[in-house]
Amino acid sequence: MPLWPVYTGTNEPHDGITKLPPPPPWRAFDGSPVLDAPDTAADASAVSPDRMHRARTYQATEQTVQLVNAALYLRRPLLVTGPPGTGKSSLVYAVARELGLGPVLRWNITSRSTLHDGLYQYDPLSRLYAARQAADGTGSTDGTGGTDGTGGTDDAAGADDGSGIEHHLRLGPLGTALLPYARPRALLIDEIDKSDLDLPNDLLNVLEEGQYEIPELVRAARLAPGSAAEVMADGTDERVPVARGRVRCRAFPFVVLTSNGEREFPPAFLRRCVTLHLRQPDDRHLAEIVRAHLGEPDAYAQSLIDRFLSRAGAGDLATDQLLNAIYLARSADLDAGSLEQLAEQLMPYLGQSAQPDVF
Repeated sequence: MPLWPVYTGTNEPHDGITKLPPPPPWRAFDGSPVLDAPDTAADASAVSPDRMHRARTYQATEQTVQLVNAALYLRRPLLVTGPPGTGKSSLVYAVARELGLGPVLRWNITSRSTLHDGLYQYDPLSRLYAARQAADGTGSTDGTGGTDGTGGTDDAAGADDGSGIEHHLRLGPLGTALLPYARPRALLIDEIDKSDLDLPNDLLNVLEEGQYEIPELVRAARLAPGSAAEVMADGTDERVPVARGRVRCRAFPFVVLTSNGEREFPPAFLRRCVTLHLRQPDDRHLAEIVRAHLGEPDAYAQSLIDRFLSRAGAGDLATDQLLNAIYLARSADLDAGSLEQLAEQLMPYLGQSAQPDVF
């Protein structure tokens, strides 16, 4: 029987992802060969203390739980918007931990990011150098030792001398997430609103079709029909097979795109996403967040929570500013006056429109 909700928001790991119903017929994928998701420990950055803490302590709202499950059921990306400090990027770590989706793949977007960056990186210069080194060692110039007789490289992948294309190509976070894994991988595309204007539109076809091509491997496959290139995936040194230069997913990944609302997105992009808007937490939710990170709030911590909430309506504040103030209040040996002054300095308004306020 299908399970709803698959993601519960309780931070208790379980295997409910196996009880997802089949995808809608327009979102069914059949990539092969089927790959097992790597163990979380395979990616050192995925088990770093900060990311593990984020995953364990995330406090999901009822709306968050509902829309995460909608994205999982529909096999659609989840676009998470909201002001800074509301836990947008932490959400994917919590979902991956609870559902056992393996290490989170992360693509940090800048104004220079392109679709190619997310899919794969290929270094032709290092390949040319390897081919020349191999030719110097073997004296071969007939195309079998990595050169074509003119100093250039042939397109055969998998050359034993290390000059094959696959030795100089690595899948990016998006490219890895779309491999034919048996269960979904978790992918964070962070701060998509900082991208070039074209990137959201460039993502449309890849996320809609669940597949992409690597032209360098497509050309190489013509010289070696039936062979599969072994390329490195993002976040690990292990190699995965890519047949004929084409990658198609089997289980559509759980894709979270975050945005601070710095720009609008085209309607064609929005209609392909499930959209979740995170708001500043209320007093009950804020107390739960503090409790999860720092334990039961004492009287002074509660007073900081109350002041944080009273000021939040006048400008942008982030939850981690409050957590920093409470942590220092508990850890630093300061008198009450010094604590008040320090708390004010730790929680300035993040937005430019806020009016000055006395903490």
